[in-house]
Amino acid sequence: MVKTASSISLLILLLTFSIAMADSSSSSAPLNSESAVHIVYTEKPQQNEEPEAYHIRTLASVLGSEEAAKDALVYSYKTAASGFSAKLTPQQVAEISKQPGVLQVVPSRTLQLHSGSGIGKLH
Repeated sequence: MVKTASSISLLILLLTFSIAMADSSSSSAPLNSESAVHIVYTEKPQQNEEPEAYHIRTLASVLGSEEAAKDALVYSYKTAASGFSAKLTPQQVAEISKQPGVLQVVPSRTLQLHSGSGIGKLH
């Protein structure tokens, strides 16, 4: 009976500790948790400017600094399309959409391909 009571006490202590840790880790999350990855299509940069530098400059005009722009930048598209993907809030999406050279801003989506009822049964 004593062993069962101590096991229950230990279980309650571990559960309390786990809840406390979960609360502390969620409170240390960035305040801007509403940001999501968006793809920003832009005009091609001038011939003398690197695409990534152009993308960072465009982002910095909305985010306020080059450092913030580099932190938000997820990927810089340079070959088939001109643009970049970045973590943006809805307000930042609205602001960057108005920037010169920005053609379109769309939410990034991940799509899964389905092959039907089996890999060998593609039609």
